[in-house]
Amino acid sequence: MSDSSSYTHADAHRRRRGALAELLQTAELDALLVTDLRNIRYLTGFTGSNAALLLHAGGEDATVFCTDGRYTTQAASEVPDLTTVVDRASARALARRAACDPTRYRRMGFESQYVSVEEHATLDEAAGDVELHRSPGLVERLRMVKDELEIDALRRACAAADQALAGLLADGGLRPGRSEREVARDLESRMLDHGSEGPAFPSIVAAGAHSAIPHHRPGGAVLAAGDLVKLDFGATVDGYHSDMTRTVVLGRPAAWQQELHDLVLEAQRSGVAAAVPGASTPAVDAAARDVIAGAGRGDEFLHGLGHGVGLEVHEAPSLAKTGDGTLAAGMAVTVEPGVYVAGRGGVRIEDTLVVRESAPELLTLSTKELVVV
Repeated sequence: MSDSSSYTHADAHRRRRGALAELLQTAELDALLVTDLRNIRYLTGFTGSNAALLLHAGGEDATVFCTDGRYTTQAASEVPDLTTVVDRASARALARRAACDPTRYRRMGFESQYVSVEEHATLDEAAGDVELHRSPGLVERLRMVKDELEIDALRRACAAADQALAGLLADGGLRPGRSEREVARDLESRMLDHGSEGPAFPSIVAAGAHSAIPHHRPGGAVLAAGDLVKLDFGATVDGYHSDMTRTVVLGRPAAWQQELHDLVLEAQRSGVAAAVPGASTPAVDAAARDVIAGAGRGDEFLHGLGHGVGLEVHEAPSLAKTGDGTLAAGMAVTVEPGVYVAGRGGVRIEDTLVVRESAPELLTLSTKELVVV
């Protein structure tokens, strides 16, 4: 795609369905019953709370969308180019539809990672002579590489978070006497003001010794002079999530705080630089982890380096020692090394970026230098 301005959401949805049809042909499946709402949104644009999609490997003519009566008007607007049927039990209705034409739908995949044992029994009964085959992860494989419309949504989500942080700092929102919970609510409200549909995940505000807890939940603890304050937050735009962490200090930093921040920043920059097409995900993790281990703090880096981000805030690929696969141009990932000194404080620095052929494109643009408030 050379000109994203002429590339519409309808074009994107058709292209994604076509790519999935090719995967089905390779897997020797006639169709896939898609029941995960995020995958349905990715393939059709539908944003309601009940739907299923029966995508045929042979093309759009045999692909059918189903939702219930609450969403008929919405479906007509969001999914105008597919045959739509209306039934509350959407997945079962599409399985029955396939059963009416067992020659065309002889082998039908289903998203086994999302279907319970009870649901499978219901689908198997409804499908009749159609063979059901476990087919996990097919849509997620496509979702790993974003198109420019997805990247634009991610860029706007990251901008909302950047602007919220800038406003919080400019207005004195990070100051001694405020509670972690107050700061989290303030940050989330500001993201809404800048176009977010809602927080990408429950925001983390961790002050003082709490900053050494990687996923601390903000509570009534009060910020105090001398604290490191770790802020991990994100916005949601058009269903796409941003994810960013910055660590600030309230007042003049102690030597150990500055040294810790400098170390994590060096590791983060090394990880970002390693996020190039063809790099193995463990190698990207190692690029940052080795910096921290070289300073004797490897045991205080307690998690993987990062993860994919998109319609889910945590999705494939995984940038970790235990990860597998390689990065490709168009993948959106986070790079978020951290060092956590139990009982004292911790630092994490995280960006959302897009892997590009030339160099990674950072989508979160707030300064990564240690901000002194």
